[in-house]
Amino acid sequence: MLDANRPRDLVSLVGQLTFLQIDPTAAIAPSADLVAWSRLGSSYRPEDLKRELEEKRTLFELDAMVRPMSDVGLYLASAERWTDYDEPRDWMTANDRFRRDILKLLRRSGPLASREIPDTCVVPWSSTGWTNDRNVTQMLEYMAVRGEIAIAGRVRRERVWDLAERVYPKVKIPSVEEAERRKNERRLAALGIARAKRPKMPMEPAYVGDAGDPAVVEATKGEWRVDPSLLDGEFSGRTALLSPFDRLIHDRVRAEELFEFEYTLEMYKPAAQRRWGYFALPILHGDRLVGKLDAKADRKAGVLRVNALHEDVTFTKPIAKAVQKEIAELASWLELEVGPA
Repeated sequence: MLDANRPRDLVSLVGQLTFLQIDPTAAIAPSADLVAWSRLGSSYRPEDLKRELEEKRTLFELDAMVRPMSDVGLYLASAERWTDYDEPRDWMTANDRFRRDILKLLRRSGPLASREIPDTCVVPWSSTGWTNDRNVTQMLEYMAVRGEIAIAGRVRRERVWDLAERVYPKVKIPSVEEAERRKNERRLAALGIARAKRPKMPMEPAYVGDAGDPAVVEATKGEWRVDPSLLDGEFSGRTALLSPFDRLIHDRVRAEELFEFEYTLEMYKPAAQRRWGYFALPILHGDRLVGKLDAKADRKAGVLRVNALHEDVTFTKPIAKAVQKEIAELASWLELEVGPA
Protein backbone atom coordinates (compact mmCIF):
# COMPACT_ATOMS: atom_id res chain seq x y z
CA MET A 1 0.00 0.00 0.00
CA LEU A 2 3.03 2.24 0.05
CA ASP A 3 3.78 1.39 -3.54
CA ALA A 4 2.44 3.10 -6.63
CA ASN A 5 -0.79 1.08 -6.47
CA ARG A 6 -2.68 2.93 -3.76
CA PRO A 7 -5.75 1.48 -1.99
CA ARG A 8 -9.07 2.47 -3.53
CA ASP A 9 -10.73 4.08 -0.50
CA LEU A 10 -10.50 4.64 3.24
CA VAL A 11 -12.40 1.50 4.26
CA SER A 12 -10.17 -0.64 2.06
CA LEU A 13 -7.12 1.04 3.55
CA VAL A 14 -8.15 0.41 7.15
CA GLY A 15 -9.06 -3.14 6.23
CA GLN A 16 -5.60 -3.73 4.82
CA LEU A 17 -3.76 -2.02 7.68
CA THR A 18 -6.19 -3.45 10.32
CA PHE A 19 -6.17 -0.12 12.21
CA LEU A 20 -5.54 3.60 12.23
CA GLN A 21 -4.24 4.87 15.54
CA ILE A 22 -5.87 7.91 17.09
CA ASP A 23 -3.46 10.32 18.77
CA PRO A 24 -4.19 13.89 19.86
CA THR A 25 -0.87 15.24 18.57
CA ALA A 26 -1.47 17.35 15.47
CA ALA A 27 1.82 19.13 14.80
CA ILE A 28 1.07 18.57 11.12
CA ALA A 29 -2.28 16.76 11.11
CA PRO A 30 -4.00 14.22 13.40
CA SER A 31 -2.19 10.91 13.06
CA ALA A 32 -5.10 8.93 11.59
CA ASP A 33 -5.57 11.58 8.92
CA LEU A 34 -1.86 11.77 8.18
CA VAL A 35 -1.58 8.00 7.74
CA ALA A 36 -4.61 8.02 5.45
CA TRP A 37 -3.12 10.85 3.36
CA SER A 38 0.23 9.05 3.05
CA ARG A 39 -1.50 5.93 1.82
CA LEU A 40 -4.42 7.31 -0.22
CA GLY A 41 -3.09 10.64 -1.43
CA SER A 42 -4.74 14.04 -1.50
CA SER A 43 -8.13 12.66 -2.46
CA TYR A 44 -8.52 11.74 1.22
CA ARG A 45 -10.34 14.28 3.38
CA PRO A 46 -10.67 14.15 7.20
CA GLU A 47 -14.45 14.27 6.90
CA ASP A 48 -14.25 10.88 5.15
CA LEU A 49 -13.14 9.27 8.40
CA LYS A 50 -15.92 10.89 10.43
CA ARG A 51 -18.53 9.84 7.86
CA GLU A 52 -17.41 6.19 7.80
CA LEU A 53 -17.30 6.06 11.61
CA GLU A 54 -20.49 7.88 12.49
CA GLU A 55 -22.83 7.65 9.51
CA LYS A 56 -21.99 4.60 7.44
CA ARG A 57 -20.64 2.59 10.40
CA THR A 58 -18.12 0.83 8.18
CA LEU A 59 -15.44 1.59 10.79
CA PHE A 60 -15.46 1.59 14.59
CA GLU A 61 -13.28 3.08 17.31
CA LEU A 62 -12.03 1.04 20.26
CA ASP A 63 -9.09 1.65 22.58
CA ALA A 64 -7.77 4.59 20.51
CA MET A 65 -7.78 2.54 17.31
CA VAL A 66 -10.03 2.85 14.27
CA ARG A 67 -10.77 -0.58 12.83
CA PRO A 68 -12.96 -2.03 10.07
CA MET A 69 -16.44 -2.90 11.30
CA SER A 70 -16.01 -6.26 9.58
CA ASP A 71 -13.50 -7.08 12.35
CA VAL A 72 -15.71 -6.10 15.28
CA GLY A 73 -16.52 -9.72 16.14
CA LEU A 74 -12.82 -10.47 16.57
CA TYR A 75 -12.63 -7.88 19.34
CA LEU A 76 -15.96 -8.73 20.96
CA ALA A 77 -14.79 -12.34 21.22
CA SER A 78 -12.64 -11.51 24.23
CA ALA A 79 -15.28 -9.35 25.96
CA GLU A 80 -15.92 -11.91 28.70
CA ARG A 81 -12.18 -12.30 29.30
CA TRP A 82 -11.71 -8.54 29.22
CA THR A 83 -8.88 -8.49 31.76
CA ASP A 84 -6.44 -10.86 33.41
CA TYR A 85 -6.06 -8.70 36.50
CA ASP A 86 -8.00 -8.82 39.79
CA GLU A 87 -7.93 -5.08 40.52
CA PRO A 88 -10.17 -3.93 37.63
CA ARG A 89 -12.49 -6.92 38.12
CA ASP A 90 -12.88 -6.17 41.82
CA TRP A 91 -13.46 -2.49 41.09
CA MET A 92 -16.15 -3.29 38.53
CA THR A 93 -17.84 -5.68 40.97
CA ALA A 94 -17.84 -3.06 43.73
CA ASN A 95 -19.34 -0.52 41.32
CA ASP A 96 -21.85 -2.70 39.52
CA ARG A 97 -24.66 -0.30 40.42
CA PHE A 98 -22.66 2.50 38.76
CA ARG A 99 -22.29 0.36 35.62
CA ARG A 100 -26.03 -0.34 35.53
CA ASP A 101 -26.79 3.36 36.05
CA ILE A 102 -24.77 4.17 32.91
CA LEU A 103 -26.55 1.53 30.83
CA LYS A 104 -29.94 2.76 32.00
CA LEU A 105 -29.06 6.39 31.28
CA LEU A 106 -27.73 5.66 27.78
CA ARG A 107 -30.75 3.55 26.93
CA ARG A 108 -33.06 6.38 27.96
CA SER A 109 -31.14 9.40 26.66
CA GLY A 110 -29.10 8.16 23.71
CA PRO A 111 -25.44 9.06 23.07
CA LEU A 112 -23.66 11.07 25.77
CA ALA A 113 -20.21 12.46 26.45
CA SER A 114 -18.52 11.39 29.68
CA ARG A 115 -19.07 14.83 31.26
CA GLU A 116 -22.82 14.31 30.86
CA ILE A 117 -22.79 11.07 32.87
CA PRO A 118 -23.22 11.39 36.68
CA ASP A 119 -20.60 9.75 38.85
CA THR A 120 -22.45 7.31 41.13
CA CYS A 121 -19.32 5.34 41.89
CA VAL A 122 -19.12 3.76 45.36
CA VAL A 123 -15.42 2.86 45.33
CA PRO A 124 -13.27 5.49 43.53
CA TRP A 125 -10.78 4.35 40.94
CA SER A 126 -7.30 4.60 42.42
CA SER A 127 -4.28 5.03 40.19
CA THR A 128 -0.86 6.63 40.26
CA GLY A 129 -1.50 7.93 36.75
CA TRP A 130 -3.83 10.43 35.10
CA THR A 131 -6.89 8.18 35.56
CA ASN A 132 -6.88 8.55 39.37
CA ASP A 133 -10.44 9.37 40.54
CA ARG A 134 -11.62 9.64 36.93
CA ASN A 135 -14.39 7.21 37.72
CA VAL A 136 -16.71 7.87 34.80
CA THR A 137 -13.94 7.69 32.21
CA GLN A 138 -12.53 4.50 33.69
CA MET A 139 -15.92 2.82 33.86
CA LEU A 140 -16.70 3.75 30.24
CA GLU A 141 -13.35 2.36 29.07
CA TYR A 142 -13.93 -0.95 30.83
CA MET A 143 -17.53 -1.22 29.64
CA ALA A 144 -16.35 -0.66 26.06
CA VAL A 145 -13.79 -3.46 26.32
CA ARG A 146 -16.54 -5.67 27.76
CA GLY A 147 -18.67 -4.93 24.69
CA GLU A 148 -21.48 -3.23 26.63
CA ILE A 149 -21.07 0.26 25.19
CA ALA A 150 -19.28 1.76 22.21
CA ILE A 151 -18.02 5.06 20.88
CA ALA A 152 -20.79 6.46 18.71
CA GLY A 153 -18.75 9.42 17.46
CA ARG A 154 -16.81 12.46 18.51
CA VAL A 155 -17.63 16.11 18.99
CA ARG A 156 -14.29 17.71 18.23
CA ARG A 157 -11.97 15.45 20.25
CA GLU A 158 -14.55 14.43 22.84
CA ARG A 159 -15.87 10.88 22.59
CA VAL A 160 -19.62 10.27 22.63
CA TRP A 161 -20.81 6.94 24.05
CA ASP A 162 -23.85 4.79 23.37
CA LEU A 163 -25.05 1.23 23.87
CA ALA A 164 -22.99 -1.19 21.79
CA GLU A 165 -26.12 -2.66 20.26
CA ARG A 166 -26.89 0.72 18.68
CA VAL A 167 -23.40 1.13 17.22
CA TYR A 168 -22.26 -2.37 16.24
CA PRO A 169 -24.18 -4.59 13.84
CA LYS A 170 -25.26 -8.06 14.87
CA VAL A 171 -22.34 -10.33 14.07
CA LYS A 172 -21.32 -13.88 14.76
CA ILE A 173 -18.81 -13.90 17.60
CA PRO A 174 -16.02 -16.45 17.12
CA SER A 175 -14.29 -18.26 19.95
CA VAL A 176 -11.38 -16.48 21.61
CA GLU A 177 -8.97 -18.92 20.02
CA GLU A 178 -10.44 -18.46 16.53
CA ALA A 179 -10.44 -14.70 16.95
CA GLU A 180 -6.77 -14.67 17.96
CA ARG A 181 -5.85 -16.86 14.99
CA ARG A 182 -7.64 -14.58 12.57
CA LYS A 183 -6.18 -11.44 14.13
CA ASN A 184 -2.69 -12.91 13.77
CA GLU A 185 -3.35 -13.65 10.10
CA ARG A 186 -4.76 -10.17 9.52
CA ARG A 187 -1.81 -8.57 11.31
CA LEU A 188 0.72 -10.53 9.25
CA ALA A 189 -1.02 -9.61 6.01
CA ALA A 190 -0.74 -5.95 7.03
CA LEU A 191 2.90 -6.14 8.05
CA GLY A 192 4.22 -8.69 5.55
CA ILE A 193 6.86 -9.89 7.99
CA ALA A 194 6.69 -9.84 11.77
CA ARG A 195 7.92 -11.48 14.93
CA ALA A 196 6.26 -14.70 15.97
CA LYS A 197 6.36 -13.91 19.70
CA ARG A 198 5.00 -10.97 21.65
CA PRO A 199 7.44 -8.09 22.20
CA LYS A 200 7.65 -6.39 25.56
CA MET A 201 4.72 -4.06 26.29
CA PRO A 202 3.55 -3.44 22.70
CA MET A 203 1.16 -0.59 21.95
CA GLU A 204 -0.33 -2.61 19.10
CA PRO A 205 1.16 -6.10 19.00
CA ALA A 206 3.50 -6.61 16.06
CA TYR A 207 3.61 -10.34 16.68
CA VAL A 208 1.71 -12.98 14.75
CA GLY A 209 2.09 -16.34 16.49
CA ASP A 210 2.30 -19.17 13.98
CA ALA A 211 0.57 -17.32 11.14
CA GLY A 212 2.30 -17.50 7.76
CA ASP A 213 5.62 -19.22 7.16
CA PRO A 214 8.84 -19.14 9.21
CA ALA A 215 11.52 -16.76 7.95
CA VAL A 216 15.11 -15.88 8.76
CA VAL A 217 16.32 -12.28 8.81
CA GLU A 218 20.09 -12.04 8.68
CA ALA A 219 21.84 -10.44 11.67
CA THR A 220 18.72 -10.71 13.85
CA LYS A 221 17.83 -13.19 16.55
CA GLY A 222 14.48 -14.79 17.19
CA GLU A 223 11.71 -16.18 15.01
CA TRP A 224 10.11 -14.26 12.18
CA ARG A 225 7.01 -15.10 10.17
CA VAL A 226 6.29 -14.00 6.62
CA ASP A 227 3.10 -13.80 4.58
CA PRO A 228 3.81 -16.15 1.64
CA SER A 229 1.28 -14.40 -0.59
CA LEU A 230 3.52 -11.32 -0.67
CA LEU A 231 6.77 -13.02 -1.64
CA ASP A 232 6.15 -13.11 -5.38
CA GLY A 233 4.27 -9.85 -5.71
CA GLU A 234 5.42 -7.07 -8.01
CA PHE A 235 6.50 -3.83 -6.37
CA SER A 236 6.48 -0.39 -7.92
CA GLY A 237 7.91 2.07 -5.43
CA ARG A 238 7.04 5.69 -4.72
CA THR A 239 8.00 8.43 -2.29
CA ALA A 240 5.97 8.96 0.88
CA LEU A 241 6.08 11.07 4.03
CA LEU A 242 4.94 8.88 6.92
CA SER A 243 3.27 9.59 10.22
CA PRO A 244 5.36 8.45 13.21
CA PHE A 245 2.39 6.17 13.92
CA ASP A 246 2.35 4.61 10.46
CA ARG A 247 2.17 0.82 10.49
CA LEU A 248 5.48 0.50 8.61
CA ILE A 249 7.52 2.07 11.40
CA HIS A 250 5.10 1.84 14.34
CA ASP A 251 7.29 -0.85 15.94
CA ARG A 252 10.63 1.01 16.22
CA VAL A 253 12.65 -2.13 16.99
CA ARG A 254 11.20 -3.93 13.97
CA ALA A 255 11.96 -0.94 11.73
CA GLU A 256 15.58 -0.94 12.82
CA GLU A 257 16.00 -4.71 12.58
CA LEU A 258 14.39 -5.02 9.16
CA PHE A 259 15.20 -1.70 7.50
CA GLU A 260 18.18 -0.37 9.51
CA PHE A 261 16.04 2.68 10.18
CA GLU A 262 16.57 4.33 13.55
CA TYR A 263 13.67 6.44 14.74
CA THR A 264 12.35 7.88 17.99
CA LEU A 265 9.34 10.15 18.38
CA GLU A 266 11.03 13.06 20.09
CA MET A 267 8.15 15.30 21.11
CA TYR A 268 8.58 14.11 24.70
CA LYS A 269 12.25 15.12 24.78
CA PRO A 270 13.61 18.58 25.65
CA ALA A 271 14.29 20.53 22.46
CA ALA A 272 18.06 20.47 23.04
CA GLN A 273 18.07 16.66 23.07
CA ARG A 274 16.20 16.15 19.79
CA ARG A 275 18.11 14.86 16.79
CA TRP A 276 15.35 14.96 14.19
CA GLY A 277 12.63 17.26 15.53
CA TYR A 278 9.45 17.44 17.57
CA PHE A 279 7.31 15.39 15.15
CA ALA A 280 9.68 14.29 12.38
CA LEU A 281 8.10 12.35 9.50
CA PRO A 282 9.98 9.27 8.26
CA ILE A 283 10.66 9.47 4.52
CA LEU A 284 10.16 6.46 2.27
CA HIS A 285 11.64 6.40 -1.22
CA GLY A 286 11.05 3.29 -3.28
CA ASP A 287 11.77 0.38 -0.96
CA ARG A 288 14.03 2.29 1.46
CA LEU A 289 13.52 4.56 4.44
CA VAL A 290 15.91 7.34 3.57
CA GLY A 291 15.45 10.15 6.11
CA LYS A 292 13.22 12.32 8.27
CA LEU A 293 11.36 15.56 7.64
CA ASP A 294 11.19 18.03 10.53
CA ALA A 295 8.16 20.17 9.74
CA LYS A 296 5.23 21.84 11.45
CA ALA A 297 1.92 23.19 10.22
CA ASP A 298 1.61 26.85 11.18
CA ARG A 299 -2.06 27.35 10.43
CA LYS A 300 -2.21 30.92 11.67
CA ALA A 301 0.47 31.92 9.18
CA GLY A 302 -0.86 29.57 6.49
CA VAL A 303 2.52 27.88 6.16
CA LEU A 304 3.97 24.37 6.42
CA ARG A 305 7.26 25.26 8.07
CA VAL A 306 10.14 23.00 7.01
CA ASN A 307 12.74 23.10 9.76
CA ALA A 308 15.13 20.46 8.42
CA LEU A 309 15.54 17.49 6.13
CA HIS A 310 17.63 14.76 7.72
CA GLU A 311 19.25 12.42 5.19
CA ASP A 312 19.91 8.89 6.42
CA VAL A 313 21.40 8.25 3.01
CA THR A 314 22.77 10.92 0.71
CA PHE A 315 19.90 12.24 -1.38
CA THR A 316 20.48 11.93 -5.10
CA LYS A 317 18.82 14.49 -7.36
CA PRO A 318 15.89 12.12 -8.08
CA ILE A 319 15.36 11.48 -4.35
CA ALA A 320 15.57 15.19 -3.49
CA LYS A 321 13.15 16.09 -6.28
CA ALA A 322 10.67 13.38 -5.23
CA VAL A 323 10.83 14.43 -1.57
CA GLN A 324 10.27 18.10 -2.43
CA LYS A 325 7.29 17.13 -4.56
CA GLU A 326 5.83 15.16 -1.67
CA ILE A 327 6.34 18.11 0.71
CA ALA A 328 4.49 20.32 -1.75
CA GLU A 329 1.68 17.72 -1.95
CA LEU A 330 1.43 17.64 1.84
CA ALA A 331 1.25 21.44 2.03
CA SER A 332 -1.41 21.53 -0.67
CA TRP A 333 -3.49 18.90 1.14
CA LEU A 334 -3.22 20.96 4.32
CA GLU A 335 -4.13 24.09 2.31
CA LEU A 336 -0.84 25.71 3.33
CA GLU A 337 2.17 27.17 1.56
CA VAL A 338 5.62 25.64 1.96
CA GLY A 339 7.87 27.95 3.96
CA PRO A 340 11.10 27.98 5.95
CA ALA A 341 11.28 27.72 9.72
